[in-house]
Amino acid sequence: MADAAPEPAPAVEKGLFGRSPDGKVPVTVLTGFLGSGKTTLLNRMLSTNHGKKIAVIENEFGEVGIDDALVKRKFDTEEEIFEMNNGCICCTVRGDLVRILNKLLLRKETLDGIVIETTGMADPAPVIQTFFMDPAIQESCKLDAVITVVDAKHIIQHLDEVKPEGAENEAVEQVVFADVMLLNKMDLITEEYGEEVKKRLKGINKSTEIIPCTNVDVPMDKIIGCGAFSLEKVLELEPDLMEPDATHIHDPTITSVGIVEDGDLDMDKMNGWLGTLLREKGVDIYRMKGVLSIRGQEDKFVFQGIHMLFDGQPMEPWGDTKRSNRMIFIGRNLDREELMSGFNSCMAA
Repeated sequence: MADAAPEPAPAVEKGLFGRSPDGKVPVTVLTGFLGSGKTTLLNRMLSTNHGKKIAVIENEFGEVGIDDALVKRKFDTEEEIFEMNNGCICCTVRGDLVRILNKLLLRKETLDGIVIETTGMADPAPVIQTFFMDPAIQESCKLDAVITVVDAKHIIQHLDEVKPEGAENEAVEQVVFADVMLLNKMDLITEEYGEEVKKRLKGINKSTEIIPCTNVDVPMDKIIGCGAFSLEKVLELEPDLMEPDATHIHDPTITSVGIVEDGDLDMDKMNGWLGTLLREKGVDIYRMKGVLSIRGQEDKFVFQGIHMLFDGQPMEPWGDTKRSNRMIFIGRNLDREELMSGFNSCMAA
């Protein structure tokens, strides 16, 4: 009888990250409108058994950073996470992006890849420009793919928004520059509507690959190390991409309101306030998220919402950490005083 075959080695995803033949570090730009599922996808990237050393650069649109608490931090020393939350990556903090990239590239340790998660209000064009207009980065990095996560339920609403003169529609720009589009939240729509959404997206960017999914559950080799970026293809859609342009203008009616308060919240009061708020203002609230301290609960409570949809769930215990609340609202014509007053009314007595 022939000898038994040896036990197979533990499975490791193939095709993920790896230096290109020219020795450059591959970079994945992760974009998508507010609430599309970028943070969920980033967690999947970090927890995949790829065995590579990667760095993650995050950017948030808002005055209070939340994503640092939503992104998993348990991955030993294989990943490093840098957060930029003092402005949009395509505007005020683009210089920070260049500095962080150069700092990473000067290290003695070898990186297998870099993931840049942009804010939901970012135009990908200036981020793409960075890899072709900064000599040091161009010499050491290679843009691997622009991955755009799309909220199948709400994307058409955002594509059709009328913007003030001079302001870009970021949702459209994110679709235009997508090498791969993850059509997420397919469980929230009908098959017929899904086909309508795909047709609309292809009408904007016919060359992109569209991958329908739920909870952004997709094979990692479809989005990491896929080598999907093509400058020639992008220039066909945006011939003036490489022209110097510092005039990216956000819609001035879209702002953020951040809340940071110590103490505990009353869950019943919080549910009542949020229910009323979303019924009355849900169309204008693009994104809500937060880490909350609920009276009587030992765990941090993670809260997330998109328009009129929202949910929450416990996270890790507070332990010795000071109990406090961090929450961010992003939307159109937000009333800061009204939101602060409503939140404060939910504090436990």
